[in-house]
Amino acid sequence: MSALRGAWIALAVCAVSVAGCSREPGADTDAGATPAAADVAGAGSGSVTISGDDSAAGSLTWQVPAVDLSDADPQALRRRADDALEAGRLHEDADAAIPLYLALSTLPEHSRHAEAGLRRALQRVLRQGDAALAAVDDEADALARARGLAAVARAVDGEDPGVVDFLQRVDLAERVTALNVAGERALAEGRLGEGGGGALGAFRDALELQPAQPRARQGMAAVESAMIRRAEDAADEGEFELARRWLAFAAEVRPDQGLETVVDAHARVDRLRATRIARLRDLGIMALPKFGGVDVARRHLAELLRIARPGDPAASELRERIDLAVHYGLYAPGQVFTDALANGGRGPQMAVVPHGAFTMGAPEGEVDASDYERPAHPIRFERGFGMAIREITVGEFRRFIAATGHRTRAARRGFSMVYDERSGNFVRRSGVDWHSDYLGRPADDGLPVLHVSARDAQAYAEWLAAQTGQRYRLPSEAEFEYALRAGSRGRYPWGEGEPPRRVANTTGALDRSPAGRTWANAFGGYGDGYWGPAPVGRMEPNAWGLHDLAGNVSEWVADCWHDGYRRAPGDGSAWVNPGCRDQVIRGGSWASSPAQTRSAWRAPANVDTTNARLGFRVVRDL
Repeated sequence: MSALRGAWIALAVCAVSVAGCSREPGADTDAGATPAAADVAGAGSGSVTISGDDSAAGSLTWQVPAVDLSDADPQALRRRADDALEAGRLHEDADAAIPLYLALSTLPEHSRHAEAGLRRALQRVLRQGDAALAAVDDEADALARARGLAAVARAVDGEDPGVVDFLQRVDLAERVTALNVAGERALAEGRLGEGGGGALGAFRDALELQPAQPRARQGMAAVESAMIRRAEDAADEGEFELARRWLAFAAEVRPDQGLETVVDAHARVDRLRATRIARLRDLGIMALPKFGGVDVARRHLAELLRIARPGDPAASELRERIDLAVHYGLYAPGQVFTDALANGGRGPQMAVVPHGAFTMGAPEGEVDASDYERPAHPIRFERGFGMAIREITVGEFRRFIAATGHRTRAARRGFSMVYDERSGNFVRRSGVDWHSDYLGRPADDGLPVLHVSARDAQAYAEWLAAQTGQRYRLPSEAEFEYALRAGSRGRYPWGEGEPPRRVANTTGALDRSPAGRTWANAFGGYGDGYWGPAPVGRMEPNAWGLHDLAGNVSEWVADCWHDGYRRAPGDGSAWVNPGCRDQVIRGGSWASSPAQTRSAWRAPANVDTTNARLGFRVVRDL
């Protein structure tokens, strides 16, 4: 306490502060102002730049209250000082302990007592200062109290190690507080500091000065939370890449503490992403059946792809559904369906024929081919179509007749062509109509309907369309050959050579008529067990699930007859001329020679033709 001698005189003329009357002039900076965020610079180096605001200067100085020693009783002053110390009144006014002890220290006979009292008072000041520093983050005026106590302590003994340590801690608290205030202001203004500086930079600088400082750590947690909120807000807006970047920033804020919080945030964002992806998928699928729905679904898919990770199954599903809608409407290739009829029951079973391309007609050099089947030319179907799995049956045609009262061509003219067992030829027979079999006898409902003209077949298709609200029609010639080949390129629908077992009801050398007749021109070594049409579907289906295209009965198609394919449509549509009298028939029958069973075979027939080898099936637009 040697420095206390003469302090009374010095304090009478010096306004003591943490910065003023320093041991090293210029070493300490004025810590009186609370800097704004822009006022904090070089915090990592421990320096704080003050803005020049002197509004807090009064709290940084302690003007020692004057004690009048004239006519004073020193013993009474000692008792007053000791009582004040005991009561904890240390520096507030002239009756406080420190001013009294400082006054007594100027009296030689009382200086030792004064020095002892000042030491005790100083310890109390330091303890109060420690308490104020501990409360800096919780009490608004704690730092100001610490500043005031620092001024008092320095005035008492600026060289005391405890005082020096306290002054340094006050200085540190001021700098840390300034950084925390700057960080909180930046946080409130939304300047988080993800790119440097801002709230994050201020709090990090505070923690560099004082590791584990609670207020700065709380600020770091607040920055992390703000970044997570921005990530979640971005996710709410569908900006998941932006959300990912914000979460990446958040993960770097407190890598030793906050990772679990960030992981939870990632999970929430992923749930939002999954929910939005599922919603976009559902909206896209819901749009597809509507007019213009494919374009709407594609917009939903584009948004889904923007936010989804590569390979997301929802994106794959919606893309596939759009492709199906483009090519098949609401169906899938190979799908089997039936449409409800307005008057009850169901229409014929249909299979979805896939879209694609093939070469229609006979190539040069094909055995038994004619110029009617050339030139071979490419056909492409941009959209799939539905085709009846089986030929239209007597039972299905019966429902049409009952509902409409339609009179077929054979009924109106009174005859049709049937097979004559005795002669082995086809002959005209009276009274034969759609309900007759190939011999002219009553036909079972499961047999393909025979003795129908092209116009009868067309009338049935139009009735189906009216009953179902869908576009049923006769197949085009291209559709028939495309479905008949089902991806094959051979001479026959099954490839080359004789047919495999039960692939078609056609002429086989092993077939026998009821009278024991055999075919003169047939596939040697083949037999299907039928002489005449078989019930539909008894033969094996082709690769696309369609029965009897290669045999059983030949079938009407929608095209008018042309002697070749020059100028034929390239999109697979029917080649129709208004008022044409001859239409095309396609596909082998139970009585067709091998040459007539080829995939490219075609023949003309008058639209009024009816016989025991000719029937039909329908297709439906998707």
